[in-house]
Amino acid sequence: MNTKLTLTIEKNVAEAIKEYAYSNDRTLSEMIENYFKLILYNRAPKTAATPIVNSLKGAFKIPKDFDYKEALSDALVEKHLK
Repeated sequence: MNTKLTLTIEKNVAEAIKEYAYSNDRTLSEMIENYFKLILYNRAPKTAATPIVNSLKGAFKIPKDFDYKEALSDALVEKHLK
């Protein structure tokens, strides 16, 4: 069951986060709820992933010789050269 929550934040922050949410196909409510879930349920350090990302842990296996820095570099080159 959902409930309505009223928040007061700076106007420029509200406008920016609404744009961010829209550009990422998310609702502002969804983003705030996921953040609160992260705080309440995970009690994880600030560098922790979102609950959605955490739910994916173990979903696939990465090869032992996988170089994530190289993969990231390749992906960024491909993204920005197209």
